[in-house]
Amino acid sequence: MDPQRAPAPGLSVPELSRVGRDGHLRLLFERRGARTVLARSGFTLPLQVMAPVALDDPAAVVSVLNPTGGLLGGDRLVIDVEVGADAHACLTTPSATKVYRARDAAAVQTVRARVGPGAILEWVPEHTIPFAGSALRQSIDVEIAETGRLILADAFSAGRVARGEAWRFAHLESALRVRDARGWVVLDRFVLAGDASWSALGATEDAPYFGTVVIVGQVDLDALARDLTARLGAHAVVGALPRRGALVRCLAPDASALGQIVDAVWDAARQALLGRSAPRLRKN
Repeated sequence: MDPQRAPAPGLSVPELSRVGRDGHLRLLFERRGARTVLARSGFTLPLQVMAPVALDDPAAVVSVLNPTGGLLGGDRLVIDVEVGADAHACLTTPSATKVYRARDAAAVQTVRARVGPGAILEWVPEHTIPFAGSALRQSIDVEIAETGRLILADAFSAGRVARGEAWRFAHLESALRVRDARGWVVLDRFVLAGDASWSALGATEDAPYFGTVVIVGQVDLDALARDLTARLGAHAVVGALPRRGALVRCLAPDASALGQIVDAVWDAARQALLGRSAPRLRKN
């Protein structure tokens, strides 16, 4: 193998038949002086990463890319993120993630993150769109130090709603797991099969865009709930985590509203945790 094209240390070389299907991205953020830098990165397609964006913000803001345009059945993607002590990383995506129809195996995406002492991780990608007949299994696992802080968004549409494809995916699964030295902080999972009844009373009630935001850190839960009620009314509800944090559920009637709701929750969470507004990254 040409050493110039060899994968970064810690990245496996996919079998020839899996090239372009098994993607692996590894990112290491470190605090250097007053700044956070992307100290190390490596990837195998179909995952890539853009250079950090320079903003008037303490976080190193990085966009994760999939140049194939979306996830295909049988794709296996792994994203590993490490945020070192006192570093601050913000990861996003430039657009919504499309999941295409699967003939056989589901697409699998695994996100693993470690947040060190005094570190902050913000995981705020655009939402995921499962096309009719698609299948996705996703897991997001975070190990966080006792003094680490986390804002994590996981948002979806019910499909290509404007084309009449709401709730027509074959399988949609997402697991959020956060643990610290004392054990589980968040253990949340849903598994859905496409079914029009999900829009009925008691389910999403004609709000086919939905999301979860996890906030880990010392927050005033009552103040956060009042802030979100003032901003969003009944579009978001807040619950307490077992310790130091909150979980927010969101429902929205369309993609634009979902983006605005998640941004509002992100901003409120940032104000509560950091005393700073969220950077304006989204295009809606």
